[in-house]
Amino acid sequence: MKPLSRISPATAAMALLCAFAPVSLASAQQTAPDNSQQNKNQSQNADNQSNSTADRMTTAKIRKAIIADKTLSMYAHNVKIITLDGQVTLKGPVKSEEEKQQVASDVSALISADKLTNQLTVKQ
Repeated sequence: MKPLSRISPATAAMALLCAFAPVSLASAQQTAPDNSQQNKNQSQNADNQSNSTADRMTTAKIRKAIIADKTLSMYAHNVKIITLDGQVTLKGPVKSEEEKQQVASDVSALISADKLTNQLTVKQ
């Protein structure tokens, strides 16, 4: 058995890490968010996305346009885009009412306004 003075700092750090890892894992599992029930109550979600070529291409064009707008926040860059038979629905949080309008404007430049349903919400 080694005396305590001969234990390297790396070995001591590893021992501490191993000693506390199970506690932090258990607490992370208990506090994991679960919004599955809320998502099941949504009538229009990503599962409804059409697999037709036209709808997929429309979604891709919209996503590229939103990502290209560097004035938008990370929230806006990650909005859900659901295209079904040419009808586009936007969902998710954005930082402000102005940002919500900017995303709608970016999308309206690609599709007609009557084919857009803007369900974006402003994050409080």
